[in-house]
Amino acid sequence: MKVLIINGSPRAKGNTTIAVNEMVKVFDNEGVDTEVVQIGNKDIRGCIACGSCFKNGKCVFNDAVNELAPKFEEADGLVVATPVYYASANATLIACLDRLFYSTHFDKTMKVGASVAVARRGGCSATFDELNKYFTICGMPVASSQYWNSVHGREKGQADQDLEGLQTMRTLARNMTFLMKSIALGKEQYGLPEKEEWQPTHFIR
Repeated sequence: MKVLIINGSPRAKGNTTIAVNEMVKVFDNEGVDTEVVQIGNKDIRGCIACGSCFKNGKCVFNDAVNELAPKFEEADGLVVATPVYYASANATLIACLDRLFYSTHFDKTMKVGASVAVARRGGCSATFDELNKYFTICGMPVASSQYWNSVHGREKGQADQDLEGLQTMRTLARNMTFLMKSIALGKEQYGLPEKEEWQPTHFIR
């Protein structure tokens, strides 16, 4: 089992890292390989819907997104973690995810997704909902925990004091591991769900 973790924070070793590391500890104990990639401090522009990825098999902007693509394809699960800015994820992370999901055309069905939001106080639920939409649009089951996947802290290191939030991260990692392993067993015995040919329906003709 392998999990790719995308850390959307621009701050190294901040509160988002504390939340992510709590999951990594569990994954390590469960024998799950993890790779954490921090992209919040990188220069990543948004998608321009040029369609070049359909011709070239990768995004026309050759940056961290194209580096993440093969890691995402290889992974059994994806964790996306972000600090909360104005009740939303870091804009750099959103630009990255828009292009990563749009430009990668491999089958993402049954890869397990999990999102994590870290905030001083509010906006976690809206951000949690925002990130989960990336998974649900492409057949990725969403791992759940004992509460919404949020950790709180304002100053650097304060997330260590959110004992419930850290417990939520550990539970999330355990549940995600169980789900990935269960899906792997199910794929061996039953394969993936049957896919119908896509029926695009446009409202303006």
